[in-house]
Amino acid sequence: MMKNALAGIMQQAQKMQDNLKKAQEELGAMEVHGESGGGLVTIVMTGKREVRKVSIDPSLVGDDKDMLEDLVAAAINDAVHKVGKMKKEKMADVTAGIPIPPGFQMPF
Repeated sequence: MMKNALAGIMQQAQKMQDNLKKAQEELGAMEVHGESGGGLVTIVMTGKREVRKVSIDPSLVGDDKDMLEDLVAAAINDAVHKVGKMKKEKMADVTAGIPIPPGFQMPF
């Protein structure tokens, strides 16, 4: 009886691991768009938090360097925040019904 229960738990753990790996791959392929300045600066970032593209409206170039730097940082932070939210939602799907300790961080 105990052996069957353990086998079931191991099978469930393996399935969750497979689902996590799949979720990681899907997240890596996803892209989010961060922006600031009402869209004057936009960032395209993957689910792995790699910046793919930075777009800066020409009206900002040569203007106020400090403001431009702040807008780029804000757009990156917006994208990072969106990736974090996307990961949280994805993990909620993967771990649905599995008791995970509060505050447990996924390994990615």
